[in-house]
Amino acid sequence: MNVTDHATKHQQRMQKVKQLVDKKIAQANQERGIIVLLTGNGKGKSSSAFGMLARSLGHQKQCGVVQFIKGCWECGEQLFFSNLPGVHFHAMGNGFTWETQNIEHDRKAAQAAWKQSHKMLTDSRYGLVILDEMTYMFRQNLLDINEVTTTLQNRPYHMNVVITGRGAIKQLVTIADTVSEVKEIKHAFRSGIKAQQGIEF
Repeated sequence: MNVTDHATKHQQRMQKVKQLVDKKIAQANQERGIIVLLTGNGKGKSSSAFGMLARSLGHQKQCGVVQFIKGCWECGEQLFFSNLPGVHFHAMGNGFTWETQNIEHDRKAAQAAWKQSHKMLTDSRYGLVILDEMTYMFRQNLLDINEVTTTLQNRPYHMNVVITGRGAIKQLVTIADTVSEVKEIKHAFRSGIKAQQGIEF
């Protein structure tokens, strides 16, 4: 096949692809906020969520963030985003349950974080709300899933929500519009490499 024939066939293939893509775009005619659920045992769930935060801020949207586990140490995302106009940032500040070793203390901290989340999820000024590491709250029975899902489903029509964390329970998967599972193939920590600033926190 000569160069001209190859170029022609490529153009014909791309025309067909474009027709399919254009058709799908035309069919997607709803305009409303969505729930994005990022789960799985791989690294990158929170990083993806904060990428969407940056995008939303680029479009001048008011944004809210609640971190349900992180907070005992300084995270880069909190240091950066909490100082930006247009971001309301709340960290539960309780760390991991194996650090506190106190279920009642954990439950109170989770409820306080949920109170902040509820305020955001019922406030029409927010275009994006991130509930970082929230999935763990249900595995530990620290929050009422029915209350949370009801609030999520009754949020302002335009609001986007991103929920992150491993082991998302079925109720969250059911109400989410987009669900992505991040799979771990390798992780530096398992090779004895310490967590480091800018990568893990």
